[in-house]
Amino acid sequence: QVQLVESGGGLVQAGGSLRLSCAASGTDFGISVMGWHRQAPGKEREFVASISNLRSTNYADSVKGRFTISRDAAKNTMYLQMNSLKAEDTATYYCYALVRRQMYWGQGTQVTVSL
Repeated sequence: QVQLVESGGGLVQAGGSLRLSCAASGTDFGISVMGWHRQAPGKEREFVASISNLRSTNYADSVKGRFTISRDAAKNTMYLQMNSLKAEDTATYYCYALVRRQMYWGQGTQVTVSL
């Protein structure tokens, strides 16, 4: 059973930065894709960013130029560097991993951006 543990969330002022981490364990198979979704109160969960095992990245338009996703394959850990944070980035951030066509999710970490 693949387990994903997020960390790094917190409270930050608008314009500030945070770095989220997602550590994966419990699999002997390669993780093909890792990524982040987020869900704000009263809104649907939305895609934020993803990175493949070949380091190909994708970003939601709302975070392009501000967020950077990266991955340390040796540590099975993924990072999301979030800069120039805005109030609308406030949400619970969930990491996911695709392993042998099965999607796994973390428990979520809260990011709150104050004005």
